[in-house]
Amino acid sequence: MVGLGPSGAFPPEPPTDCRLCPRLVDFRDSNADQHPDWFNAPVPSFGNNDAQFLIVGLAPGLQGANKTGRPFTGDYAGDLLYETLSQFEFSKGTYLSRADDGLSLVNAMITNAVRCVPPQNKPTGPEANNCRPFLVSRIQSLDHLKVILALGKIAHDAVIRAFSGKLSQYKFAHGAKHALPKSKAVLFDSYHCSRYNTNTGRLTREMFFSVFTDIKSYIEDPVEH
Repeated sequence: MVGLGPSGAFPPEPPTDCRLCPRLVDFRDSNADQHPDWFNAPVPSFGNNDAQFLIVGLAPGLQGANKTGRPFTGDYAGDLLYETLSQFEFSKGTYLSRADDGLSLVNAMITNAVRCVPPQNKPTGPEANNCRPFLVSRIQSLDHLKVILALGKIAHDAVIRAFSGKLSQYKFAHGAKHALPKSKAVLFDSYHCSRYNTNTGRLTREMFFSVFTDIKSYIEDPVEH
């Protein structure tokens, strides 16, 4: 995979005791004191290393991935995401909102722009910068990657910066598709499948399915796109 910014010696996944972001470490430690049975660590990517499709979210939810240890697992956003993955045959098994439900992904992987849960679900710019080398390395590890889906603008910006692109040249918009710099992979955008977005009607189930329809079609026949 070419066109990515430098990752240095960073692995695709941060260590479980990663200390790069003091505010996130403090929040993580506080949650561990209150809920010692929760995951309370950087949440690893979920899926297959031979995946052609990578989904990039914002960050773990406090009572979702931070609790369960699997991206989008245990919160409302995961309900819609995993329903959609099943509908478009990117998963097999039954999603039961827990990491040990036996669900597996098919030709897909899910990760986050920021791997630790942030207070109020709002990572800072420096925290996203600190975590970006892990995203770069994760993308570099996927030799068959064709499509990246960014869920929300923060994820969109993280992906563009991972490819050393200029944000001004890649405007986030729901349903948009972008050719990535010096890469065969393309980026699709969607509003984040959060409870707020779906409750307010900013993102409907049909809108989310429409993006996945385009992605599925592109993976199956990129020449037609």
